Amino acid sequence: MKKNELTHVDSEGRIHMVDVSSKDETERIAVARGRITMSPSTCKMIVEGKVAKGNVLTTAQIAGIMAAKRTGELVPLCHPIPLTDVEVRFSVHADTGTIDIEATAKCVGRTGVEMEALTAVSVAALTIYDMAKAVERTMVIGRIRLVRKSGGKSGTFVREGEEDDI
Repeated sequence: MKKNELTHVDSEGRIHMVDVSSKDETERIAVARGRITMSPSTCKMIVEGKVAKGNVLTTAQIAGIMAAKRTGELVPLCHPIPLTDVEVRFSVHADTGTIDIEATAKCVGRTGVEMEALTAVSVAALTIYDMAKAVERTMVIGRIRLVRKSGGKSGTFVREGEEDDI
């Protein structure tokens, strides 16, 4: 396979799940980030625990972890993998109305955990939106991206310009 070929498409253009059975098991780590933007007043309500549905950030953290564990069920060609750790963290900037989300997923396996980290960020952001939508429907979810991954044959990737921690 050439470097820029799609791995989930065979030579006849049909999609398939990539066979990873011959790959070595290695420790794999992926970090993804995203952001949800809202009015400063809505963000302040979240921080102060004044959203009617309950503790928004704790619920979003749990939702992100649960989503990472179910990524193989949500993304059609993604392998179900035995995660060894998932962390979801938030950095709240009430003055600008932004909440930065970072998820780290880890496993020892034959395929990477990028999709699990990205799924955790996405579902955490969706949960924040869901819990606060009664207050504000103009929230924007965005900037979801892989910032770092390690392990496996392709080695380490670090997105240029990303700080180490949110």
